[in-house]
Amino acid sequence: MLAQKRLPPALCRLSRYLYMLRQTAMMIAISCCCVAQDRVLWKDPGNVERINFDYAAGGLEQPPREPFYFLAERFGGSSPKVMVRDSAGIKWRVKGGYETRAESFVTRLVAALGYYVDPVWFITSGKVNGASSASLKRSAGFIHTDGSFPEASFEQRDRTVSKLSQDWMWTANPFLGTREFKALKIVMMLVSNWDNKDARERRSGSNTEIMEHHVGGRIRLIYQVSDWGQTMGAWGAELEPKGWNCGKFTAQTALFVQGRAGQYVRFGYVGRHTDDFKNDITVEDVRWLMQYLGRLLDSQIQQGLKASGATPGDAVCFDAQLRERINQLRRVID
Repeated sequence: MLAQKRLPPALCRLSRYLYMLRQTAMMIAISCCCVAQDRVLWKDPGNVERINFDYAAGGLEQPPREPFYFLAERFGGSSPKVMVRDSAGIKWRVKGGYETRAESFVTRLVAALGYYVDPVWFITSGKVNGASSASLKRSAGFIHTDGSFPEASFEQRDRTVSKLSQDWMWTANPFLGTREFKALKIVMMLVSNWDNKDARERRSGSNTEIMEHHVGGRIRLIYQVSDWGQTMGAWGAELEPKGWNCGKFTAQTALFVQGRAGQYVRFGYVGRHTDDFKNDITVEDVRWLMQYLGRLLDSQIQQGLKASGATPGDAVCFDAQLRERINQLRRVID
């Protein structure tokens, strides 16, 4: 991860203030649009215990189909990425590097709890026609000279939705105070997603986004977390890869729920944003989430882990630690 030059404090505060004004103006412009709008963060997932974790998020049954054809290289974030088209004509964002397994599994888990994510498949190996390390920049270490690649995650975007230019903040959005929103923060902590960047970090890359979907003469604005790659490892504020490491995940499980302070639940989580992220979670927020999270089966968790490239040992380890963290939440409300 590249080091970034720090702006003088006064200039940094001015830059953030101007950005906040721009964000506010854009949200006002959206809300004043003459087309009827709905803002959504969550939908009822239905029978959680019957969701098939072999499939990608949202029940997407069809994985990417070879051959793959190179379209373009992408440079956002910290992982190498290219866009490809498969034999069915579907476009995929292909990511290499250390986030592939975590992204594939956690998007399944998050979608099973009712939150919006793009479906991700874990692919063990393949070849991208028309791409080689000689013609690529950051992805040259991921895609070889003959176009072949090792393990990768394939993310499919819904072609009926478009990404808006603004992102949202954990401290300023239409869902503040709702059970659905605070439960999403619990899920972030459950999977140790320390990389909770938002619109405040737009210069370095926000991990929140708003998608626009036109449905029956109305506009649906979908608020979602866009990157789940730094999960299933250690939390912490250090800007370094910490995901998909069951040893580190295990070491912090005992620190996940640290008790109660009146109606509030105390968590050991540390991320890019910490105090303004975790300190407002109540027992009733946990109770609401457990209506869905508490119904997940061990067989589903292991199914999703294996579909995401986990070794048999990692599948058993991660499943046991997730179950213990879920049990900690259960004990809070019991």
